[in-house]
Amino acid sequence: MARRTLAGVAALAVASVVMTPTVAQAAPPGNKDVTAVLFEWNFNSVARECTTTLGPAGYGSVQVSPPAEHIQGSQWWTSYQPVSYKIAGRLGDRTAFRNMVNTCHSAGVKVVVDAVINHMAAGNGTGTGGSAYTKYNYPGLYSSPDFDNCTSQITNYQDRWNVQNCELVGLADLDTGEDYVRGAIAGYLNDLLSLGVDGFRVDAAKHMPAADLANIKSRLSNPGVYWKQEAIYGAGEAVQPSEYTGTGDVQEFRYAYDLKRVFNNENLAYLKNYGEGWGYMNSGVSGVFVDNHDTERNGSTLSYKDNANYTLANVFMLAWPYGSPDINSGYEFSDHDAGPPNGGQVNACWQNGWKCQHAWPEIKSMVAFRNTTRGQAVTNWWDNGNDAIAFGRGNKGFVAINHESGSLTRTYQTSLPAGTYCNIQNNTPVTVNGSGQLTATLGSNTALAVYAGKSSC
Repeated sequence: MARRTLAGVAALAVASVVMTPTVAQAAPPGNKDVTAVLFEWNFNSVARECTTTLGPAGYGSVQVSPPAEHIQGSQWWTSYQPVSYKIAGRLGDRTAFRNMVNTCHSAGVKVVVDAVINHMAAGNGTGTGGSAYTKYNYPGLYSSPDFDNCTSQITNYQDRWNVQNCELVGLADLDTGEDYVRGAIAGYLNDLLSLGVDGFRVDAAKHMPAADLANIKSRLSNPGVYWKQEAIYGAGEAVQPSEYTGTGDVQEFRYAYDLKRVFNNENLAYLKNYGEGWGYMNSGVSGVFVDNHDTERNGSTLSYKDNANYTLANVFMLAWPYGSPDINSGYEFSDHDAGPPNGGQVNACWQNGWKCQHAWPEIKSMVAFRNTTRGQAVTNWWDNGNDAIAFGRGNKGFVAINHESGSLTRTYQTSLPAGTYCNIQNNTPVTVNGSGQLTATLGSNTALAVYAGKSSC
């Protein structure tokens, strides 16, 4: 969710992405459905990371922060206040962007762009690419008639008109029902597609009617492009995430909210039917995450500050067959407004405040687990009624998570063929006997994960 202050303002929507204009599909095209969200990394740094880490680890996609020209300022949310559709933001110019896309593709990684199309910037001034602007007037692109008539802030989420016609934290709200506006937005997205982009995260989708987004998507050079929409669930609200599944995937925020509650205060045993069994949207149209750039700041989900709880929640998400997972990878912060270290230049992981969650060994290793077990049903579920669980993924993988305060030793029944496997959580060998059983000791707040084809560490 975006920063909700008039001065600040980030995009409020995380969206989901699609494969055809009429059928939603949570996984990006292909068999690798894990996306690394490199929040506020500059394009040169993203390119390098695709080559050194994302491709080799098996990540299917990388999501990059908004590339469009935006207001000046060091805060992270300036990226979510566009002043033109030129690729001229703090993270790099058009050449750097094109090079990043090509480099990531060479590494086998698709590129998803965070697209801010609900609104334009507030205030007035000169953008990061030199464009002069005032609110409701962005020369060469939009003028006053292109914006909704409601020029006050959104105040009532029980009122559909208010949510979709008034201004998100004071940002100039585009009239996406207008033909010219639809064409201008499609022009921006088509420009990105011409540079090789594979998909879009539609920011603040909830604040645009689903029919408007469907019309815009139909104008794209590839109308079946991967399309994930941010539509945050709110009980009793007028606009519901499920409205958007006809054009693309939708992020299932309840998944992240409930993971925080379970890992912090409840029992992991409750996760046995996680997903549709909890009332969530269908797995095939749902984008999931443990946290994103908004929720880690507003405290509605777990974050890197939750240490083992956070790590284990990501391990569970990657092991569990629901939705298409995003791994949030940002930077340390104490000031919620603070922008990226070094203006987005990442010289090395775990330096200068960059957290690089996508590269944490416990998380990164689970990407290959997920790719290997894709399409396999949950088997051999076990729990102790409290905070220790284990389950298999057909005959392709098996995971155990010990969230208890002490160590746990037991023999697990799996559906794996007999043999020696590598516990990718700590790089130790694990033996499965002829009956499909393995015996292991897990320390407090650790996990075990083995999968077919990974026999040595």
